[in-house]
Amino acid sequence: MKIIATSPSFSKNKILQDEIYTYFPDAKLNLDGIRFKKTEFIEFIKDADAVIVGLEPIDEEVLQHCKNLKMVSKYGVGLNNIDKEACKKRDIAIGWTGGVNKLSVAEMTLGFMLMFSRNLFTMTNQLKNGNWNKSGGFQLSGKTIGIVGVGFIGKEVVRLLKSFGCKILVNDVINQDKYYAENDLEEVSKQELYKRADIISIHTPQDESTNNFITLEEMKIMKNSVYLLNTARGGLINEKDLKYALKNGIIAGAAIDAYVEEPPTDKEFLELPNLICTPHIGGNAKEAVEAMGMSAIGHLKEFFNV
Repeated sequence: MKIIATSPSFSKNKILQDEIYTYFPDAKLNLDGIRFKKTEFIEFIKDADAVIVGLEPIDEEVLQHCKNLKMVSKYGVGLNNIDKEACKKRDIAIGWTGGVNKLSVAEMTLGFMLMFSRNLFTMTNQLKNGNWNKSGGFQLSGKTIGIVGVGFIGKEVVRLLKSFGCKILVNDVINQDKYYAENDLEEVSKQELYKRADIISIHTPQDESTNNFITLEEMKIMKNSVYLLNTARGGLINEKDLKYALKNGIIAGAAIDAYVEEPPTDKEFLELPNLICTPHIGGNAKEAVEAMGMSAIGHLKEFFNV
């Protein structure tokens, strides 16, 4: 049985190494931390009976070369990199557990909100450049927060915000009236949320319905003092439009953890003073890495009955 793990953060974690070798002693890990190009990825996994993948693509092109593949186990929560229909057609099982890294992502989202509200990011960079600017920003408490996508992570953000007494506007495609009522949330249209929120945080999956669903048109609806956060997936916010909006004062700032191209190469965009940009680490807190890894291994153990 050939088990292959492709994610560098999974492969380099000693706890996860010990766990997978206990049950699959011949497992092949990405110990060199390679960020695979597609052809390299295919070569690495083509003989696998099962793979543990993070963000690497499992699509028609890849699966054509993986004749022995029986199981794809997800290290993480988003399934947008896995072609579920292509797997189903080949009778390849998918192992996945939702919400396993929700606290890690939610805590970073809250961190972004605090960094923007109290000017922590901007003032740090100014002081490092010799500028003693005592602009302390505003308190997060009592502000209006818009959350688009109220799933595992969106709900965790709601929980963390409770002590701040914020007005929370929510929008989701799923009816969750009972949850909204129990947590004093106001369900509104996206347009209403864009108009009213002081901070907007995106927590939707990425699919055809959400790709580029925030463009310059939506940003022009928002307050020019708004801060826009994406700790979900690259491509939900149009990056070219976001760059224009940040450069031209259409919105006040943005925090982005996921990108269309990873790693991103638009240096001018990354260096904007009102953009906080992190290298897709929202779900990578130590505890989340271990939880995601154990979940992925658990799906393999269950599938192969070991």
